[in-house]
Amino acid sequence: MKYLITLLFAFAAVTAIAQVNTVTVGATAPSFNLKNVDGKAVSFDNFKNAKGYIIVFTCNTCPVSKKYEQRIIELNNKYASSGYPVIAINPNDPSISTGDTYDKMQALASAKKYAFPYLYDEGQATTNAYGARNTPHVFVVTKTSAGNVIAYTGAIDNDPEDANPDRTKYVEQVITALSKNEKPPYTQTKAIGCSVKRRS
Repeated sequence: MKYLITLLFAFAAVTAIAQVNTVTVGATAPSFNLKNVDGKAVSFDNFKNAKGYIIVFTCNTCPVSKKYEQRIIELNNKYASSGYPVIAINPNDPSISTGDTYDKMQALASAKKYAFPYLYDEGQATTNAYGARNTPHVFVVTKTSAGNVIAYTGAIDNDPEDANPDRTKYVEQVITALSKNEKPPYTQTKAIGCSVKRRS
């Protein structure tokens, strides 16, 4: 009986992941209005002068996300002033991943001195709208005459272990190209990290 229950939980988890469709490059970026760690709601409208956004689905608990924390901070430091701020969103359900509660998000943001929003996606509607599958999973969004459009989705770079100083910096190359009104060298890569903890 215990084995059967385990199988049922595993099947439910796989089914939930299978039903998630990652938003594609060229599609309109789903809007959101989520609570930041400072208690205030944040949406695209909070960034009137932005040219685009670096949306990173990340969390407190994933070992890969932890390796990317400083790189995410550096992305915001490098590109927010030129119009591409980072917006971090925690996609995990805290009832499944107890280290990803709102209180613990606040503690991490304070400890790391995040200068960008770290948003709580209660109910996971935004996570599912983007189809985020891993932590971290990045969506670079650019403002166009048609609205906010997905320009890139995938990994921050090709070094999830933070062990290669010569890593290929996908997001940085994409932002550099967009800033020059050029076609990005990458539009999609595979996001490497922990699976999003979804409530089935």
